[in-house]
Amino acid sequence: MTTVDVGAVGKAGIAVNYRTCRFTGLRIEANAETLIKVNAVAAVVFLALGGLMGLLVALTRWPAIQLLPAEWFYLVLTGHGANVLLFWIIFFEIAVLYFASAVLLGARLATPRIAWLAFGLMIAGALMANYAVLRGDSSVMFTSYPPMMASHWFYLALIIFAVGALLAVMVFFGTLVVAKEEKTYDGSVPLVTFGAITAGIIAVFTLASGAIILIPTWLWSIGVISQIDTLMYKVVWWGMGHSSQQINVSAHVAIWYAIGAMVLGAKPLSEKVSRTAFLTYILFLQLASAHHLLAEPGMSSSWRIVNTSYMMYLAVMGSMIHGLTVPGAIEAAQRRNGFDRGIFEWLTKAPWGNPAFSGMFMSLVLFGFVGGISGVVLGTEQLNVLMHNTLYVPGHFHGTVVAGTTLAFMAMTYLVVPLIFQRDIIWPGLARLQPFLFAIGAGGISLFMMGAGTLGVARRHWDISLTDAVHAFEYPPGAYMMMALNGIFAVLASIGGILFILIVVGSILRGPRLDGTNAKLTFPLHDASREAVSKYGSHATVKLPGTIVLVGIFFAAFVLYYFVNWKYLSDLWLFR
Repeated sequence: MTTVDVGAVGKAGIAVNYRTCRFTGLRIEANAETLIKVNAVAAVVFLALGGLMGLLVALTRWPAIQLLPAEWFYLVLTGHGANVLLFWIIFFEIAVLYFASAVLLGARLATPRIAWLAFGLMIAGALMANYAVLRGDSSVMFTSYPPMMASHWFYLALIIFAVGALLAVMVFFGTLVVAKEEKTYDGSVPLVTFGAITAGIIAVFTLASGAIILIPTWLWSIGVISQIDTLMYKVVWWGMGHSSQQINVSAHVAIWYAIGAMVLGAKPLSEKVSRTAFLTYILFLQLASAHHLLAEPGMSSSWRIVNTSYMMYLAVMGSMIHGLTVPGAIEAAQRRNGFDRGIFEWLTKAPWGNPAFSGMFMSLVLFGFVGGISGVVLGTEQLNVLMHNTLYVPGHFHGTVVAGTTLAFMAMTYLVVPLIFQRDIIWPGLARLQPFLFAIGAGGISLFMMGAGTLGVARRHWDISLTDAVHAFEYPPGAYMMMALNGIFAVLASIGGILFILIVVGSILRGPRLDGTNAKLTFPLHDASREAVSKYGSHATVKLPGTIVLVGIFFAAFVLYYFVNWKYLSDLWLFR
């Protein structure tokens, strides 16, 4: 299965080891394959660690359990944010970037030594950050706002991790140049690769923002700088903190297209429209960082109004387009595959037993209905005052980063294991169940945290009962119910997460090998998967009644929820 191909590198004269995947026909270079493996494994390890910390946080916020004391709660919350929002996701995104460049374009990975250096720096930074948190002197939570000060090791660790990630992104861009020069593909890059390019460009902006603020903060922690202006810190930090989630959005939307292509043979309805949507991410999506600053006294009213109205509409437009084109591509493919009766046969007869597809489609639905709608509400200046610094904000995060990105990355892993690790998925029954457990759990966490936030529950306080407060305060009874339900669904999501870890690790270590000529995939791919995922082009437009109905339901839910929040705000104005 492995061959040596010198001609592919042309003038460089470098012998490169390739193998041809017998299931997709994709040509996979050895260095790219190995680096995809190590980054994916590291991602899963930090997901396990961060997920455990997240469960401890949820059980502490559950009033009937309140598992951890205050000092341990903030320590674990800090570790949870770093491990799941940064380390798990960025390690996996680097694996996705290498897959979208080297594998989909059939090219060799540019500068593998730098890629290994990048991986080493990222591992060192992630381990140092966890060490700094667990030693107990860096419990500043994910935002790490001054004047709270963490250990200098904590800031240095994040800087080292960011440098490693930036190097990995540069390797990705270098691989695109190699593929172009060595003509390993014809015409334009495929849509999935274009989405990865979007994620890479946003990553450069994000990591640069992190360096701009974390380097002086590190100097402050070692005494070289006397103070950090808190408002300046927040403005620049959210250029990293929120924009890092925009890398996620670009990456997981690219994964939606990739899974649709590989499992169903789905091609975009219009390459130009989908690419334009990705382009709007580069131009406007970082503007959503503004919704974290709407309560800050130093920001002018003009700035707030512009960022939360006209600019926000541009930021949302790209996701609205993908919300139509992704299910539309799936419906078109299913109708071409013969499932063309009525409005929804294409959906009811979809391969729901394939965890890659089910995880992808539930990620699409939850990201749109939960994360997307709540994000627009938070990004509206007037409505933001209802939820700012309440549990609504992390509820929104969980709707985007957990129910959206993490579920999509889990779904993609069910393709990465057989195609890159050459191992079949073990325990197929549990694998079919796992995305549903995690999706229901993550969706519940998001909804009940947002419900508690709507009732005023503070975002960062460890004790909803406020038993140690100087002045007694009682939330509405519904808030306690919301936090109990949040805890229950956190347990359900944790079960789904544990199953994912066990299935993936077990498959990598003990799954049936797929390098033999008679090997078969438990969860098969579409016969046209290679052409659909790695070639530029659109399928002819067909009627999409099912997608139109789904989009109509989404807009109806959007308008209704938006109206409810404005009605709630008007009641508060009347009360005042």
